[in-house]
Parts: sequence; C-alpha cells; structure tokens
Amino acid sequence: MTSEPTATDVTANPPDPEPRRGRRVSIPWLALIGIVLVLDIVAFVAFPQTSRENPGEACAFPACFITNALEFPAAGTVIDFDPDHKPAATDLVTVHPSISNTILTMWIVMALVLLGAIAMASNPRLIPRRAQNVFETVYEFLRDFGIGIAGPAAAPYIPIFVSAFLLVLFDNWVGLIPPVGKLEFLRAPSSDVNITIGMALISFLIFQFEGFRRLGVGGYLGKFFPFYEFRNGIGAGVIALFVGLIELMLEFVKPVTLSMRLFGNIYGGEVALGVITTLTVFLVPVGLIGLELMLNAIQALIFSVLTLIFIVLAIESHHEEEGHVAEDVVHEMKGDDPRLQPAA
Repeated sequence: MTSEPTATDVTANPPDPEPRRGRRVSIPWLALIGIVLVLDIVAFVAFPQTSRENPGEACAFPACFITNALEFPAAGTVIDFDPDHKPAATDLVTVHPSISNTILTMWIVMALVLLGAIAMASNPRLIPRRAQNVFETVYEFLRDFGIGIAGPAAAPYIPIFVSAFLLVLFDNWVGLIPPVGKLEFLRAPSSDVNITIGMALISFLIFQFEGFRRLGVGGYLGKFFPFYEFRNGIGAGVIALFVGLIELMLEFVKPVTLSMRLFGNIYGGEVALGVITTLTVFLVPVGLIGLELMLNAIQALIFSVLTLIFIVLAIESHHEEEGHVAEDVVHEMKGDDPRLQPAA
C-alpha cells in the first residue's frame, strides 16, 4: 500500500516542469515565404538578365546585374501628350504633360483602397462582420493614436489623417509586389519625387486653408507678422517680427521635408531591394522584404502624423501669447524656463 507524498517530499523533489513550447512560424507565413522564393526563382529562370546596351549579349555577373537593377529617378511615360520633348531619365523633378507609370499605379491604388473601404464599411451591422470589424478596428486605432499625438483639437481632422496614412501606406507597399517595377507601366508612386511633392503640396494647402478658415486672415497672418508686439517696445517688436519671419520661412520648408523624406526612403529601399534580389536570387530578399514592409509603414505614419500636427499648429491661435513672444525668446537665449518664473 503506497502512501501519498507529503508536503516535505514535494518541496524536496519538485515535479519536473512541463517542456515549454518554442514559437513556431505559422503556416500562412511559411506559405508566403515559399511563394516569394518560388517567384524569385521563376523570375530568374524565365527572364534571364541581358545587357541594357546590347540586348543580345549575355549579362556579366555581378556588374551587369547591378546595373539592370538600378532604377533612374525619372518615371516612365505611359501616355505622352508632348512626344517632341522628353525629360532625361536622370531628371529628378520633371514638368512634362504625360501620364507616367507612377501616376497610373497611384490611380490603381486609390481605386482599390477606395473600393475596399466602401466594401468593408457598407451595410454596417450592430454585430459587425469580419470585414466591418477589421475596418472599425483599424480606424479606431488610428483615431486614438492621432488624438493621442496631436491632442483633442485633432479630432475633426482624423479622417484626413487616416486617409493620408492608408494612401501613402499602399503607395509604398505596392512597390513590393513582383509585377510593379518589373513592368514598364507600373511603378511604386512614392518612388517618384513628383508624386511625393504633389502629395506634400496637397497637405500644405490643407493646413494653410484650415489656418485661414479657423483664425481668419488677420489672425493667421498675425502669427508670422506680430506687429502688435511693438506696443511693448521697439525691441520687443523687432524680436517678435524676426521670430515670425523665421516661422514663415519654415512654413515653406514643410512640403519639402514631407516630400523628400518619403521619396528618399522609398526610392532607396527599392534600389537596395532590387540589387540584393538580383545578386542573391532568393532567401536574403525575404528578410529584406519584411524589413521594407515595416519601414514603408513607418514612413506612411510619419507623413500622416506630420500632416495632422501641421494642421493643429496652423489652427492654434496666438492671441493668448500677445506680449510674451519677445519674453519667451529672451528666456530661451538665457536658458531659463519662463514657466518656472514667480507670479507677479
């Protein structure tokens, strides 16, 4: 007759811990990696590299492979309305009446995003279906994130923030799909600086329009030309006017930073991905594609967040700061914190 183990026995001889299960890669991810590998191998076999200068000659590895993978900044032309004047392939910013492959791809992305959003948000139900649940989850997450970053004043502009994020995100991600960039009439829109400048100018017009609409012409221009500070003395007026002119110049820098940051990251990522894919054929590009997915999402978030913050800054009134612009500048120069000054 066996006796049950006592508490002393259990403490002295603890039971063996259950083996911990390691993290396993799910079947969909394995399938996705396998598809990428197969597509890379098929593309390498079905479309062998040839020299650009002499199409009939074999492509020498690795110099010719790298040259073929490099993509010039200028977008390709799908429909040309002025065939007599064609920009050079090395031109960065072009003004040419045509429909480029980046514009065509952007129209396709816009149509797909719009149709997808309409399909997921149509016929809403009290108990949401899977598509409606996904749409609401994404929107609510972005709404809470935008308000958490820019404050309650950003609430009316959350649709602009969400729309900008989704458009830029899929404009970036579409360049990772194998046909895009391989076919002459398809190319990632964000890899064309003309497209990113256009999107940045639209954002610029939005927050300038909102600034004039919310504050009025006098109130908005008063942020850059604070002549009211001359009531506090000539020195205060000159300092305030100097600060306002700097802010005015920074307003025109905003679309430049928005466009060039997005273009540089996407274009550089595509060039790097093209070169690595060409040289290694498979395996290494899988990890690089995963990295590009993350970086492209970050760039879309940066563009949309900056647009939202610039709108909030544009509608912020400076009336409560009258008489304190010059004082704040002086405190900054001295390294003081005006908020810690004793009350009068």
